[in-house]
Amino acid sequence: MANIGIIGAGSWGTALAVLLGNNGHTITLWSALEREVSALSKNRELPSIPGIQISDSTIVTGKLSDAIKNQDALVLAVASSYTRETAHKMAEYLVPGQVVVNVGKGIEEKTLYVLSQVIEEELPQADVAVMSGPSHAEEVGKGIPTTCVVGAHSKKTAEYVQNLFMSPVFRVYTSPDMLGIELGAALKNVIALAAGIADGLGYGDNTKAALITRGIAEIARLGMKMGGMLQTFSGLSGIGDLIVTCASMHSRNRRAGILIGQGYTMDEAMAEVKMVVEGVYSAKAALALARKYQVEMPIVEQVNQVLFEGKEPAEAVTELMLRDKTIEHSDLPWEV
Repeated sequence: MANIGIIGAGSWGTALAVLLGNNGHTITLWSALEREVSALSKNRELPSIPGIQISDSTIVTGKLSDAIKNQDALVLAVASSYTRETAHKMAEYLVPGQVVVNVGKGIEEKTLYVLSQVIEEELPQADVAVMSGPSHAEEVGKGIPTTCVVGAHSKKTAEYVQNLFMSPVFRVYTSPDMLGIELGAALKNVIALAAGIADGLGYGDNTKAALITRGIAEIARLGMKMGGMLQTFSGLSGIGDLIVTCASMHSRNRRAGILIGQGYTMDEAMAEVKMVVEGVYSAKAALALARKYQVEMPIVEQVNQVLFEGKEPAEAVTELMLRDKTIEHSDLPWEV
């Protein structure tokens, strides 16, 4: 059994505290918010995921050093927009070789880095791993069977993290493709916004299936151009995470998209959801990466126009449907 510090006590960090605590590990859960520390210490649950309680043995703290010092591994579970700031604060307490598992999803807009690259820049002494997959916090905290994938630079680190998280209700695979895992995790949030917008417009299952299928094609095109592996995008952090995020009402990105499709502005939708909508933060970065690597990503482009340029959602859908005719898979040969 291990001592594990979880950096970030939002819904995902708290759900993982429950999972890892049930696995027999000793957990220290940190939050930067005094009210969150107080509520978790007193009630042992977050209002955002009621009914999911952390154990009495889990230590809740607002002191970052307590969550890092003497820990065998750290789980970084903050929103992508706070990843660099939090990692910077962690640096003075980290020891060389300490394992840091990033479970956040996003791309830093300014640098176009995936989050592991941000963390490694701020914490060069860390042994960084990533974990992602179709894994809503609400279900993981309740012990509903879930499967994820862990990526790391070394097989040894990936298997170490796999062993920390594996349980009868949480199955973990390993992969060497950290970049592909993180790109799938971040970019699917942008596609989920599009799926939600389609739902808000009153479109049906055909539209949803089209967005998921063509969305993973866009993600894979960019991901492989950047050095990710095709197998990753057909796996848990690619199509798996995309399906669940586009289909589930647990998905804050889909919920925000629904509101936008119903006429809310981006800011109004984010305020209504009351949680960080990562797809909004990743959308600009995704479009910038598409242009940098000269990859066609029409869904990402239309989402950006709706979010930031005031384009009507129905007009964006029409434009997607009326794009120039093309072949689905250009590398497949014809018989004649």
